[in-house]
Amino acid sequence: MTILLQAIEQDVLDHLIDEIEEFITGARTRPEPDRTLVTVMFTDIVASTERAAELGDRRWRELLTEWYGAVRNERATFRGREVNTAGDGLLATFDGQTRAIRCACAIRERVRPLGLQVHTGLPTGECELMGDDVGGIAVHIGARVASAAGPDEVAVSSTVKDLAAGSGLQFLDRGLHTIKGAPGEWRLFVVPLADRWANLCCPMII
Repeated sequence: MTILLQAIEQDVLDHLIDEIEEFITGARTRPEPDRTLVTVMFTDIVASTERAAELGDRRWRELLTEWYGAVRNERATFRGREVNTAGDGLLATFDGQTRAIRCACAIRERVRPLGLQVHTGLPTGECELMGDDVGGIAVHIGARVASAAGPDEVAVSSTVKDLAAGSGLQFLDRGLHTIKGAPGEWRLFVVPLADRWANLCCPMII
């Protein structure tokens, strides 16, 4: 019997258990996926392909090592959780919007001496927990919001901005954007560099 059960495909076994449960109780229970509300931070290097071609493979690898070291130091300081990396991009999650924003701002300041600029996207949403990884629309939106940010810009969704009320952070309205794969239009805001405030003519939103 044990050998037979081991040979049954897992989905078939699950179906059999569901059938037995329904026969005994009159209903089936289907557990919800493990989901949690987080702020997703996706950050990567501006014009990374051009920089890699300019520097050559060896120097580019050395620069990436410095880049990841700087990003991880700030991520740890602001208690973010690194999820994964891809090329020169890093995905992390935070349980607080303000810490996520301050981490993103600290990263862009930290990597400027390296001659690097970054763009960062920060949406808040429910993510599905998959072991050490996360999934869900919020992850995809994070990458899309980052792509909408200019060099050295931290772009956030309106939800993140609203939840950061009282933090003292200031935001610039970047208007409505269509995000591929997400329904409707999304209003995005950016947290610009402090030394650019004097030259910005866009209205401030506090």
